[in-house]
Amino acid sequence: MSTCHLCDLPTPDPPVTDESVAGIFCCRGCLEVARTLDDTDEVDSLDPDRSIDREIPDGAAETYVAVEGMHCTTCETFLGIRGEEVAGVNAVEANYAMETARVVYDPDAISETALPEALSGRGYEVRLRDVDATTGLDSDGRSQADRTVERLVVGGFFSMLVMPWYFFYLYPGYVGLDTGLLDASSTSSVGFYLPMAVVGVFAAVVVFYAGYPVLRGAWVSVRTRQPNMDLLITVAALAAYGYSTVALATGSTHLYYDVSVAVIMVVTLGRYYEGQIRSQATERLSAITAASVSEATVETENGHETVAVGNLQPGDRVVVSPGERVPLDGTVVDGVAAVDESVLTGESLPVTKAPGDEVVGGSVVTDDALVVAVGPEAESTADRIATALWEIQTSSAGIQRLADGLATVFVPLVLTLGVLVALWQFVAGAAVGTALLAGLVVLVVSCPCSLGLATPLAISAGLRDALARGVVVANESVFEVAPEADVVVFDKTGTLTTGEMALEDVTGHDDTLELAAAVERLASHPVADAVVDAAIDGPDGTELTTDGGVRSDGCATQASDDAPTESPASRHLPTVQDFTRHPGQGVSGTIEGTRVVVGTPQLVTEHFGDLPEPLARRAETVDERGGLPVVVGWEGKARGVITVADTERAEWETAIEAFADREVAVLTGDESASADRFRDHEAVDSVFAGVPPEGKVETVRRLADSGTTVMVGDGTNDAPALAAADLGIAMGDCTARAADAADVVITDADLTAVPDVFDLAANTRRRIRENVGWAFCYNGVAVPLAVAGLINPLFAALAMAASSLIVVTNSRRAVL
Repeated sequence: MSTCHLCDLPTPDPPVTDESVAGIFCCRGCLEVARTLDDTDEVDSLDPDRSIDREIPDGAAETYVAVEGMHCTTCETFLGIRGEEVAGVNAVEANYAMETARVVYDPDAISETALPEALSGRGYEVRLRDVDATTGLDSDGRSQADRTVERLVVGGFFSMLVMPWYFFYLYPGYVGLDTGLLDASSTSSVGFYLPMAVVGVFAAVVVFYAGYPVLRGAWVSVRTRQPNMDLLITVAALAAYGYSTVALATGSTHLYYDVSVAVIMVVTLGRYYEGQIRSQATERLSAITAASVSEATVETENGHETVAVGNLQPGDRVVVSPGERVPLDGTVVDGVAAVDESVLTGESLPVTKAPGDEVVGGSVVTDDALVVAVGPEAESTADRIATALWEIQTSSAGIQRLADGLATVFVPLVLTLGVLVALWQFVAGAAVGTALLAGLVVLVVSCPCSLGLATPLAISAGLRDALARGVVVANESVFEVAPEADVVVFDKTGTLTTGEMALEDVTGHDDTLELAAAVERLASHPVADAVVDAAIDGPDGTELTTDGGVRSDGCATQASDDAPTESPASRHLPTVQDFTRHPGQGVSGTIEGTRVVVGTPQLVTEHFGDLPEPLARRAETVDERGGLPVVVGWEGKARGVITVADTERAEWETAIEAFADREVAVLTGDESASADRFRDHEAVDSVFAGVPPEGKVETVRRLADSGTTVMVGDGTNDAPALAAADLGIAMGDCTARAADAADVVITDADLTAVPDVFDLAANTRRRIRENVGWAFCYNGVAVPLAVAGLINPLFAALAMAASSLIVVTNSRRAVL
C-alpha cells in the first residue's frame, strides 16, 4: 500500500498528486504543505531521534504507568535500570515531564496488575494509570505532597531542637565568648558529651528523614553515573555530619551539625515551595476530560452485550448510540448519521457516515445510531495519536534543570577540590583533623544551596504569576524557548475559532429561524443546537416572544397544552408533530398541519424541488467559504437559508498581531474555504488547510527549519504537533491529550493570554539568569577563599545561608 510522502498515512486510490509537487499524498492538505515548504525529501534529513524504533518483541505487551517520586531526569535512567532487574520486564522507558513510564513486559511471566508492586520502591510509587489516577495516592493512602509536608514538619521540629544549642552556646564559644557550660576542660564528660550527642541524634533525624529525597537523589545519581546537585548537597551534609561526630568523639567543641541541618532544610523548603506551585497548576487542569472509551456495546447472537474496549476483536459489530464515541477505528455496516470528528481531525463540521464509510475511534456520533465493524487493527485513532505523542515527547531528554545540567562538571570539580585541599593540608604537616576540616570547608562553602535554588525558585515564581493570569506551565523549558521563538503556529478550529457551531445569519422568509428551531430542538446535533440557541435568544441576543405572543410576521401563535415543559425552547417555539430524522441530512416535522423540512439543500430539494435561485446562490456561497448552509422549506418550497459556522474568537486578531515581529502560520484540518478568512490578514504569513493530524506534525517539523517553533492548539488531533513543536501551548477547553502534550495550558481559553506567556517567559528567564549569575559569583569568590584556608566552616555556613537568602528574596518578586 502506498503511503503519503509527508505524513506516511495510506493514500487513496488514486493518490492525491500534482505535477508541480514531487510525490504522492493522502490529502490535498499534505500536498499544499509540501508545495509551500519545499521538497518533502527534506523530512528525512531532520533529526533522526524524532523517530525511534519501539517495536514490541513477539509475545510481549506494553502498558503505560504513572510514577510518583521522580524529581529529575536522573530518575528516568534509574527507573530504566530498575526495570531490567524485574523478571518478566523487557524495558522501562520513563518520562519525568509526563510522570509516566512505558513498560514492555512478558504477560506470561508477569501480569499487568503486578507491575506497580514490582517496579515501586526506592521512593518511587508506580500505579496503573486508571487506578487512583485522580487521587494520586500511594499504597499507604497518602499523597506525595502529604509525605513532603510530614518530612518538613518533623525536620523543622528537630531543627528547632538543634539550633538553640548553637545560638546560645557554640556560636559564642567560636568567637571567644565564655559560656562556661560547654567548655570541655571545665565541664564533666556527662555534661558535655550527653547534650552534644543528643544534638547529633536530632541532626540525624533532619538529615536522614527530612533529607531522604535528597539522599535518594544522590544515590540514584551514583547508580546511574550521572552526578547531580543532590549528590553535592548530600556529600556536604554527610561530610559535615560525619566530621562533627568524629570531632565529638575526640572531645572537640567545633561541631558542624548546624551545617548539615541548614543544608538539608534550605533545599527541602525550596523544593516544597516549588511543589506547591506545581500542585496548584495540576488542580487547574482537573476538569479536562479525555476523548476515550472504556466500554462498548457489541451485537451478539443473543442480543447486545457490554464489553471492555480492550476485549474487542477485528470484525466485532459495535453499536454506537447518538452522543457516544466510536470506541475503535472501523467501518459503518448499518445506519446513517452525522459524525463529529473535530477532536481528532480538526474538521469543525460533522461528516455524514453511511454503510461502507470508515469512522475513527474517538469521534462522536451525533444524530442517529451506527453499527460499526471493528477494523483489522482493532485500534483507536485516539490511541494511535497517544502513541505518537509518547514517541515524540520521549525522543529527546525530558526536563533538565539548569543546575543539574551544570552539575556534571561542577560536582566532580568541587569534590576533587575538597579532597586535594585535605591532602595538601595533610602533606604540609597539618593534623588529620585540621586537614579534614579544610576539605570540609570547601564542600560546605560550595554546597550549591543558592545554585540549587536559583532555577527552581525563579521558575516557581514564574509559575505563580502565570497561574494568577490563568496560565498553567507544565514544562519549565518554556522559560528558555518562548523568548527565542521564530515561528508561532496557530491551530484554527477551537483556537482561533470557538470550535462550536453558531448561527451567523438568516436569509429568506421571516419565519425561517423560528420554524427551523421548532423542528431542530427535537434533534441531537451541533447544528441543531446552534439554530435552537439563536432562536431562543434571538440572532441579536434578545429572546423571542413566548407562545401566545406575536411572531415576526405578525401572526398570533397559539399556546398548546401538549407542548413539552422540560426545555426552555418549548416555551418559545411552536409544537412539532410527526418528527422525523433524516440521518446525515436533516430533520422534518409538522407544525400546525404544515410539513417543515430542515437540512441540506439536497434534502429540501428531494421534498420540494429545486431551490429558488437567490437561495441556491446563498447556499453555494456559504458552502464555498466553509460554512454550513441549512435550508428550510415548508408549504411546497424552500423559503430560507440559515448560515451556521464555526465562529472566530473575538480576540483572535489582537492575539495574532502581538506576534508581528515573528512568522505566524495558521494550521487546520478544515478544508481551504473555511481558512480563507485568515489568509488576507497582514499578520498571517501562511495558512495550511485540510491537514490531517500526522500531517500537522510534519508541518510543524518543517516550519522548525525556519527556527524555534511554537504551536498553539486545543484538540486531540493537535497533541502530536504540540509535542513536536519546541513549545506547545494548549487552550483551556482543550482535550486531555492536548493538555498532556502541551508545555503550557491557558485555562480560561483567552487568546490574549498567549502573548502573556511570552512576556512571562522572558521575564522569568531573566530572573533565572540573575539567580544563577549570583550563585556562580558567590562560588567564584567563596571557593578560592576556602581553598586558601581563609575561612572556617562557621563563616562558610553563614555565607551559604546568606547567598541562599538573596536568591530566595530575588525569586519572590513578581515576574510581571
